[in-house]
Amino acid sequence: MWNIDTNAPLQSVLDNPECPPLLRRTLTGPISWQTRNETSVQKALTSPRVAPQWIAALLALGATVTVEGDAGPEESPLTVGAGQPRPHTLHIPPSDPNQRWGEARVTRTPADEPIVAVVAVVEVDSDIVRQARIALTGVWPETVRLAQAAEQLVGNPLDEANIQAVADAVGREVAPRGDFRGSEEYRRAMAGVLTRRALGQCAQQEASDE
Repeated sequence: MWNIDTNAPLQSVLDNPECPPLLRRTLTGPISWQTRNETSVQKALTSPRVAPQWIAALLALGATVTVEGDAGPEESPLTVGAGQPRPHTLHIPPSDPNQRWGEARVTRTPADEPIVAVVAVVEVDSDIVRQARIALTGVWPETVRLAQAAEQLVGNPLDEANIQAVADAVGREVAPRGDFRGSEEYRRAMAGVLTRRALGQCAQQEASDE
């Protein structure tokens, strides 16, 4: 388990050799070096608009946090949104050889914040999905959320038919709000397309590791 003091800046997370490739991917791009140095982990966790794709990756990885409860420190799953307790430690689960991840996004330019982004993490054992999490940004009333549709993968092979079924289910599940960057219909369509791409990356990793 990788434990991170939430007073640390995001840049220190990126610089740490323990940082998984998925988190590295989501901490770069539209997030500048200056922003990473000026933003603490705690601020990013409590204000998810600062680094939404990074939060999506944490949710997909099953990260937990420790907060001060009535009886002392309590570890709980990472949650996002207003009114959440301020965590003082972020816990990243250890890497699993059966774990696969994929990430897909759509932007106006490479330097822009993604209009819609998807992060998928699955654990596959003997060709069967044992656990799956899919987090999306840009398609919910809140900044980022896990899709319940990922549960459809559990107990099934990560094949084209199951990937398409989950992508279709994600497209039905999301509740986007349109704006000048993308209409509701566009965001909903992209949620399905990007879910298929992210899970396809997971399937390709599985095939290449066999």
